[in-house]
Amino acid sequence: METQIKCPSGEMEFFMGKQLRGMTMLMITAFIWGTAFVAQRFGMDHVGPVTFIAVRFAVGGVSLLPAIWINSLFRRNREQVEENSHPNALLLGGLYCGVILFVCTILQQVGIIYTTVGKSGFITTLYIVIVPILGLFIGRKSPLFTWCCVAAAVIGMYMLCVSEAVSLNKGDVYTLGCAFFYAVHILVIDRYSPIVDGVKLSCIQFFVCGAIAFAAAFIFEQPELSAIISAWAPILYTGVLSSGLAYTFQILGQKDVNPVAASLIMSLESVFAVLTGWVILGETLSSREITGCILIFTSNMLIQIWGLRNHD
Repeated sequence: METQIKCPSGEMEFFMGKQLRGMTMLMITAFIWGTAFVAQRFGMDHVGPVTFIAVRFAVGGVSLLPAIWINSLFRRNREQVEENSHPNALLLGGLYCGVILFVCTILQQVGIIYTTVGKSGFITTLYIVIVPILGLFIGRKSPLFTWCCVAAAVIGMYMLCVSEAVSLNKGDVYTLGCAFFYAVHILVIDRYSPIVDGVKLSCIQFFVCGAIAFAAAFIFEQPELSAIISAWAPILYTGVLSSGLAYTFQILGQKDVNPVAASLIMSLESVFAVLTGWVILGETLSSREITGCILIFTSNMLIQIWGLRNHD
């Protein structure tokens, strides 16, 4: 009688493969978000911020409908059983994420009216600190090494984004609120992404966010179809890529990545934004900004290597 000994190496390779896939998705998310700033700026030339948000996320939701249909044709029975075991999780998760996403986006959009783009970018990325702090309240402690990586990333983000003297105005307060709610958004996704279909969750959050934004747009702005059509290019870019693809990749990527590590990876958005301006727009990078980029990249690489080596 043969005795077969099960080797865990296959399971380890499978897990690390999922980790790498998740990290890659989050890196792509950061890249798309970083290159979307130009599109968002041009979009504001034609429509109000709330209208832009409403149409952008509506387009994002519609763009995912074909993906959901195609995905349903190739669903595995195991995935269907997992989803059926949590019948209300998909709707609740989509509702929570959509409301939080709307709050994040509005706070950032209003905040940037009263503060600089650099300070807005820096304060928004403070979610990389808020995520592990909030994690303490839900029993998710982070090791000292993780905190060191977070601290290095914050210093790098400050060197990259902030060049003027430090001061606090109401725009900064709004943007800090955006960072807090985005940290909550990351943790809510961490809660629901393992138990529901990620593409459906993303689609529902877009329609919820878009519906709230449309209601707010008709109250505070005067949306015009001609203005929306004039902004079709930035709307399509931010709707299909920045929303439909990037936010969906965030949900799918977070399924296999620790939320603190995920927040660090997504903070590369600011680095990609700066590098895009350097490559495409011919903007120059100071030694201070280059040092900031190096700090952020280094902290990201270290946290990813740490995650792969300490996966249990």
